[in-house]
Amino acid sequence: MTEKKEQFERRKKVLYDMICDKQYIPMKIKEIAILLNVPKDSREELRKVLDALVLDGKIELTAKGKYRKASAKFLEGTFIAHPRGFGFVEVDGRESDIFIPEEATADAMHRDTVQVAILQSKEGKRQEGKIVKILEHGIRELIGTYQCRPSAHYGFLLPDNKRITKDIFIAQENAGGAMDGHKVLVELLSYGGHGKSPEGRVKEIIGHINDPGTDIMSVVYEYGLPFEFSDRVMKQAERTPACVSEADMQGRRDLRDVVMVTIDGEDAKDLDDAVSLSFDGTYYYLGVHIADVTNYVQENSALDCEARTRGTSVYLADRVIPMLPHRLSNGICSLNAGVDRLAMSCLMQIDCKGNVIDHEVTESVIRVDRRMSYTQVKEILEYASHLRTEQDGSQKEQDTFWKEPCVFYEECRAIIPMLEKMEELMRILRVKRKKRGAIDFNFPEAKVLLDENRVPMEIVPQEPNTATRIIEEFMLCANETVAEHFFWQETPFLYRTHEAPDSEKIEQLASFIAGFGYGMKGISDEVHPKELQKLLARTADTPQELLISRLTLRSMKQARYTTEDTGHFGLAAQHYCHFTSPIRRYPDLQIHRIIKDVLRGRLREEKTQHYTEILPDIAEHCSKTERRADEAERDTVKMKKAQYMMSHIGEEYDAVITGLMSYGMYAELPNTVEGLIHVTRMYDDRYYYREESYEMYGMDTGRIFRLGDTIRIRVTDADKEAKTVDFELAE
Repeated sequence: MTEKKEQFERRKKVLYDMICDKQYIPMKIKEIAILLNVPKDSREELRKVLDALVLDGKIELTAKGKYRKASAKFLEGTFIAHPRGFGFVEVDGRESDIFIPEEATADAMHRDTVQVAILQSKEGKRQEGKIVKILEHGIRELIGTYQCRPSAHYGFLLPDNKRITKDIFIAQENAGGAMDGHKVLVELLSYGGHGKSPEGRVKEIIGHINDPGTDIMSVVYEYGLPFEFSDRVMKQAERTPACVSEADMQGRRDLRDVVMVTIDGEDAKDLDDAVSLSFDGTYYYLGVHIADVTNYVQENSALDCEARTRGTSVYLADRVIPMLPHRLSNGICSLNAGVDRLAMSCLMQIDCKGNVIDHEVTESVIRVDRRMSYTQVKEILEYASHLRTEQDGSQKEQDTFWKEPCVFYEECRAIIPMLEKMEELMRILRVKRKKRGAIDFNFPEAKVLLDENRVPMEIVPQEPNTATRIIEEFMLCANETVAEHFFWQETPFLYRTHEAPDSEKIEQLASFIAGFGYGMKGISDEVHPKELQKLLARTADTPQELLISRLTLRSMKQARYTTEDTGHFGLAAQHYCHFTSPIRRYPDLQIHRIIKDVLRGRLREEKTQHYTEILPDIAEHCSKTERRADEAERDTVKMKKAQYMMSHIGEEYDAVITGLMSYGMYAELPNTVEGLIHVTRMYDDRYYYREESYEMYGMDTGRIFRLGDTIRIRVTDADKEAKTVDFELAE
């Protein structure tokens, strides 16, 4: 052992003995240096000694940056890689993650379970660590593009997931017939390390990158979405009857004479909710009728097990991956017009202030009178309003919107009074919900229209309208009513809950918005949703609206399924569940099963115990599958938006600045496509980001860019694989 190393070991022992002393109080490195009279120019050496003790597992660093004797050798967590090489370790029970520099990743791959040692925590910086051991690899299969040269006896997988920073070596005998440009599913055989590439074997060829639909299927594989039904499931589905039997209708409330409609998107095929409404001059009688899927999907059957595994239907840019086979979702379980269907009906009596003063949940048989679309209902109600204006003489100017009678109006004349009352009740319910503090985010949404080859033709912004709001408010009302009903029944149940945000995140939000002159009350304790609602109302139609809305959303927790009725923060609701979509959401199907057992008097001790045991796992699983579906849906939309912009490179547009970072600006087009303007593409000046004022500042010109500013941009690049779009300033 060299003298230098011996000296280092002696220093380690001195420091360790001091920290182990009973009189020692956890200190920061500066305090230790002062105590030991370590000069400033030697403090880096002191840090190295302390880091070595941390790596040995003898001491540890607290969240406040103080050194103490180790209570555990290392922390254990999940490594989240960044495309640039560094990453973070998420540790259960810790509020903040641990930053891992590129040189300290120890060749860990994304999602690996690792042991990490905390090295340092500089003032104002997140804790930094070093991975000391890979405990378990988190990824065993990858999706990507196979690349090889015609003469080569090997190839490489370029992973779609950019967090996987290494290409995967594929030996010729493991290529499985894949050719250059194929999208493939690869099974990892080794994970590389020490300068060696990971190795893999082609497990499945998805298709060539230029084949229609291959891009979306790659996302399906990446997220592990089950997209095919087994023969067993399909055979069981085929045995499902095409029509409702007389036997199935026995003992149900016959509501076939009640006028009701379905209102959905034009291309919807799985119609799981119908609505009816009457008004006696004092009370509204609202009926929300939901397809009784449980009549055809028995618990623990092949259909039920598959639906539970999937958790939800997934709506991708070019296809729907259903929770149930089409024979059920588009057939016997779909509330198609003019045919008898089994339903679970929530019948509510509502006063003129929007209060549900009486209700009943019952098994029913229904017959929908008309299948309607959001567009039809919107136009009918607008035309009806036009006619009223014309008849009462209040029209001051010539209305040129309607040049000829609305076709839908003439076709649906018999049900128009009901639709008008639906609009009236919707507005009452909406006002009531707003008064109690419900939060509505008005983010711009868009639908990507594809041609027969699944190439994007157009991006169409989607605006909420009267028809969509009618269905939204009626479904919310039914979900709240059902949740409250079964809460007081004290039965095992599945609730849709949304916890209040962490105070730390609300304080961060308050600090940020203060820079724009906005404030919030009552954040010292638990914030009330009304405060966030007021904030969004104050920022409406301001340049900061979109950014503050997004930051507000990020400060909130994710809604999830639970067995405890803890309320829904975002809706400002004491009780809430998902009851209205059993065709596409498993929690709704499970709730129907519980309701039916209650109504039929079957929820005895044994059944109660059964639900008590299974519901927590169902809640957790369905929360996970929901998040997986949401992420996959977002990815396919981003991919198709990028693909659309590939044919518009060089074109100029007006855009709104939606984000400012040290490396550039994000801007959004009217069609909702967002792109990055990197500082290197801001050619007219040298720009710097001023964090304290949230501005991009030009050093020579003094030009300033702020959030919400309208700018002229030029599209410079679009990458479908990376799902990114790049702009430059065109001014």
